[in-house]
Amino acid sequence: MPKFLGLLPAHRRVAASLFLLPLACAAQDAANNEGLVRPEPSSLQRVEVVARQSATELRRAARQAKQIVGREELDRFGDSNILDVLRRQPGVSIGSDGPSLRGLSARYTQILINGDPAPAGFSIDQLHPAQIERIEILRTPTAEQSLQAVAGSINVILKNTPRRSQRSLQLTLNDGRKHLDPDLQLTVGESQGPLAFTLPVYFSDWEREYNRADIERRGLGADGQLALGQHHSRFVAWGVIANAAPRLNWELGPDHRLSLSAFLQKLNWNAGIDTQNRVITGQPPEIDDLDLHRDTYNRNAQASWSKGLADDQRLELRAGLQQSSWRLANQSFDDSGLRTRTLGSGRAEGLTQSGKYNRLLGEDHALSLGWDLERRELRERRDAVDANGQPLAGSFEGQPYEARVLRQAFYVQDEWELTPRWQLYLGLRHERIQTRGQAMGAGAAPLSASSRVNSPVLSFSHKFDARGRQLLRASLSRSYRAADLNLMLARPVVSVQFPHVEQANTPNAPDRLGNPALKPELATGLDVAYEHYGAGGAMFSLGLFHRRLEGVVRQVLSLRDVPWASVPRWVSEPQNFSNAQTSGLELEAKGRASDLLPQRWADSPTVRALSLRATFSAYRSRVQGLPGPDNRLDGQAPWTASFGFDQAVSGMPLTLGASLSLSPGYSTQLTENQRLDRSRTRVSEIYGKWQYNRQLSLRLTAKQGALPWGGPPNQISTQWLPDDAYNRTDRRATPNYALVIDMRL
Repeated sequence: MPKFLGLLPAHRRVAASLFLLPLACAAQDAANNEGLVRPEPSSLQRVEVVARQSATELRRAARQAKQIVGREELDRFGDSNILDVLRRQPGVSIGSDGPSLRGLSARYTQILINGDPAPAGFSIDQLHPAQIERIEILRTPTAEQSLQAVAGSINVILKNTPRRSQRSLQLTLNDGRKHLDPDLQLTVGESQGPLAFTLPVYFSDWEREYNRADIERRGLGADGQLALGQHHSRFVAWGVIANAAPRLNWELGPDHRLSLSAFLQKLNWNAGIDTQNRVITGQPPEIDDLDLHRDTYNRNAQASWSKGLADDQRLELRAGLQQSSWRLANQSFDDSGLRTRTLGSGRAEGLTQSGKYNRLLGEDHALSLGWDLERRELRERRDAVDANGQPLAGSFEGQPYEARVLRQAFYVQDEWELTPRWQLYLGLRHERIQTRGQAMGAGAAPLSASSRVNSPVLSFSHKFDARGRQLLRASLSRSYRAADLNLMLARPVVSVQFPHVEQANTPNAPDRLGNPALKPELATGLDVAYEHYGAGGAMFSLGLFHRRLEGVVRQVLSLRDVPWASVPRWVSEPQNFSNAQTSGLELEAKGRASDLLPQRWADSPTVRALSLRATFSAYRSRVQGLPGPDNRLDGQAPWTASFGFDQAVSGMPLTLGASLSLSPGYSTQLTENQRLDRSRTRVSEIYGKWQYNRQLSLRLTAKQGALPWGGPPNQISTQWLPDDAYNRTDRRATPNYALVIDMRL
């Protein structure tokens, strides 16, 4: 053991040792192989060839049903946020909690970074599209990756090292609140012999209006009678974000590689929400002005090593270190001045280690064994006080909190090409999660939860022709979703609208509380997909799916006695509410118009330069514990659709394009005493790109109907609550314009 490791605490010595394991293997193999003749590459290196194919070719060659967003789609609209790219993909919705698949809640969608679960404190919208190699949207799970993917997974593959020297610069100027807000993306890449290096750097400085909202609330007023109030709020946000994602690849020999990568980020986020209150009837409570500040630091590092042990064997080892820290300072104000103040800080640390052993059992038959180990620790402290400095939740406030999560997973998978046209996949994954946390409040029991899930996967694909232009895929799987740690913390968050706990609050503004007894949500799924690939990259796909869910989690609202207040309070708490089932149909078509309809448009030069794309998805769901007809899963619209085109203007270096996304209004019965109505949404985008030469292009974009930074669509929502109360919110944002200058240096 190196001497410096002895100076570290025990758990950090283990972390450092695991992280250095791939480095040690690489160094040992380099020494052992010095002066030896390198063997010829084995057939296991075929993934390197596939990785250079187009997005459509990668999708067709994949063993599992997936959609691939390649470089062309990432660049098309000049987006500076990955969520705007995802919004245009079939079956993807963007809500206030992030991206989701198949109309389900975002918690059912697993976010992966280079195939591994995203680290704690990381948000996918923190990545610039130029830092990404491609995005894989996986409809069906595999045993190799975590099966916490009830709806599917979004796998973000970060920028790989180039094969030759690379310099690129992208400057985006967004229409800010007072001036143009700059986004700067710089990528530097070098390749020299067996070494290749890339360094993408992103910087953004912004100040813009996030949204405006008209709110109408009916509920019990200060006199105990029904009251109605109207409120107009304006949400302005400003801040700075900077991140870097360096990566180094070292080819130690044929089928022998070491890769080192990191992700470093600093985010300063601030917001001010000013609200004008108007009394309609009675004595309704006012909505306070808010002043919000948060600083976040993310530091992640990963090492991976892979080597062909023989012509038919391969070993991969990966290890990662993750660290995230944050500080927040929030204040609320009414007409008389300061009302509440919340100060908090926290730190999360994680260690991951995984491995995979692959062996060919024949020319077209491979068996893989692997493991995933993860340890996460969370330490945080929060103090919420009123204007007099008194804690809002009594003894619960100001307590430092610590929690630990251990995840262990082992899997086996068998990939078999039965015939040139039939492929079979079998997988089994066992995953165990243990969560431990200290008690919150006097007399409370410490958090102690453990779950074990066995997840089998069976899938096959069939080629109707030798070239694989028509494919049928089917999969039967068992997936799950473990409860988030934040949902399990039995720490109350007192409503800022009713901070005095000796007084009652209302259903419109409940206190919030975690639930340590939450169990994982389990799902059994069936997926079937037909894919047809035409000439020139044209494609059509039809997908069907069905999921049966057990232990669906919902926020349940109730009036009850609580230890932090002297009177009963309305509390919102997550519970394993009921079982449910959902089914859906998803259609996608894209390609050049002349390839999609060759008999009609093949002879038109203008149409040959026109590309079209369209998607349509229809969903149905039913929660068993609620009466119909609107007992659907929360956030799942009955249908969604999108349409788009790109047209190269003849005789000019100009390309024009547009995109339109639609969803209808619908209602959801959340619980027996809560209902949510949502209005229809429309998000439209247009762009024009002028290609001066191979090194320089200029792109102008405009977006209408969605909040900035990849936010959810403009929408009117009405939440119906007990005691004849309701909240109606009309939240909207103004159109967003951007100028993108792209230079290949």
